[in-house]
Amino acid sequence: MSDQRAIPFLHMRGGTSKGPVFHKVDLPADEKILAEVLIAAVGSGHPLNIDGIGAGNSVTTKVPIISKSDDNWADIDYFFAQVQAQTPAVDFTTTCGNMLATVGPAAIELGLVKPTADETSIKIRAVNTEGRFVSTVQTPNTKLIYGGKTVIDGVPGSAAPIKLTFMDVTGSKTGKFLPTGNYKDIINSFEVTCMDVTMPVVIGRAADFGITGYEDREALDLNRPLFKKMEAVRLKAADMMGLGDASRSVAPKFALLAPAKKNGTIAVRYFMPWQTHPTLAATSAQCLAACVLTPGTVADGLCNRPQYSPATIVFEHPLGYMSVVLDYDYRGLDSTVSAAHITRTARKLSSGLIYVPSSIWI
Repeated sequence: MSDQRAIPFLHMRGGTSKGPVFHKVDLPADEKILAEVLIAAVGSGHPLNIDGIGAGNSVTTKVPIISKSDDNWADIDYFFAQVQAQTPAVDFTTTCGNMLATVGPAAIELGLVKPTADETSIKIRAVNTEGRFVSTVQTPNTKLIYGGKTVIDGVPGSAAPIKLTFMDVTGSKTGKFLPTGNYKDIINSFEVTCMDVTMPVVIGRAADFGITGYEDREALDLNRPLFKKMEAVRLKAADMMGLGDASRSVAPKFALLAPAKKNGTIAVRYFMPWQTHPTLAATSAQCLAACVLTPGTVADGLCNRPQYSPATIVFEHPLGYMSVVLDYDYRGLDSTVSAAHITRTARKLSSGLIYVPSSIWI
């Protein structure tokens, strides 16, 4: 008997992230064992993830687990695991919009969905958050394709577009648009907005935290005093938002805003939260867009606020731009986002078997 266990997988890029994609039936049901399996698969806990297929950054250790849904609305269930790159830990409490782009193609690859037209729309339920999504994948002549002309900043070349619609996004984790009941809060002398749209995010102004908001990822990751300040604020904000102890959770995320420099709506530097994101998360981009659209938040004075819905917000991030379209209904503290729309791309990088020690999962 081998001392390693083989598990079928697809290795996929989704948006500006990547990681192994699994069918639920091929993994252990017990969440503790599942975490150990995923840690071993990506090599979590080493700066280079040298003993796994990760690449030393949280955007390369994201794991979608998919299955046929028994939900009355959905076609596919999407269970997301954020495996930490630097420490051997897994967070099952959140979701990922970039890796959501892999779910439609992976469902087709695994035979869970059959294309019936030149475009195939797949209804997806987020197991972690109960969110609902629709992913529209290019399937000309009912054949899945990855190649195309759509470009997203942060990914070389171009690929086929995957149109993502996010539903049930207001109060995704806390049940409230503004979980603290305030447009702005003062935490450790910093003015921040605590908002929950698709992903709870603590949002501040870059200048208040001692940066310009135009730094690259590498420079920010070296600024450990900045991370110390942000984490202290984030942990207090998490408690105020009803999320409890967030010391081992990636939610809430953290973002800092600055005026646009390159004809976008606003500039952003986004944190995962213990590393700087190379670009911007698709989920949190929706929360940041809602912050921009809401008077009284920390975005006031940093941009020209669109006045109509649906509204398009163009974010400037370290590697370019990301556009988000929101169906937004302003009602003050009880404002709602009924849907968000983002275009991403995805690609299958490899497929086969990934091996983990049998001692983890007998």
